[in-house]
Amino acid sequence: MKKIAIINGPNLDRLGKREPEVYGRATLRDLEKMVRTEAKKLRVSPTFFQSNHEGALIDKLGELADRRFDGIIINPGGLSHTSIALRDAIAGTGIPAVEVHISDIRRREPFRRKSITAGACVAMICGRGLPGYLLALRRLEKR
Repeated sequence: MKKIAIINGPNLDRLGKREPEVYGRATLRDLEKMVRTEAKKLRVSPTFFQSNHEGALIDKLGELADRRFDGIIINPGGLSHTSIALRDAIAGTGIPAVEVHISDIRRREPFRRKSITAGACVAMICGRGLPGYLLALRRLEKR
């Protein structure tokens, strides 16, 4: 059974409360339930982690590499646009990663349109809402 980690960065613990007109009303718990349901169908073992702290995300990525995970779905939140350290940590895992953004970052404020971290990933899915995570899960399941 493939092991896939779903990593969520800053402010994603506020899903359902923070800017619902952009991110919707579903919570992080709702997202995890949705992913678990799909993972069961695909016979994939999901692991979830969320942190508002860059260092904790970097530490978790190193742990996933050491534990030999098969894939990573990562929504780095605002760190996508600023963190070379997080990009290097993703690349350093050697694990295929798909970056997910709930909103379409290409249609948002100019500072959000470029993702530094996406360059370390095999794909980026944005603007598909929470179902973007399911698209990422299916993509990694097939690898």
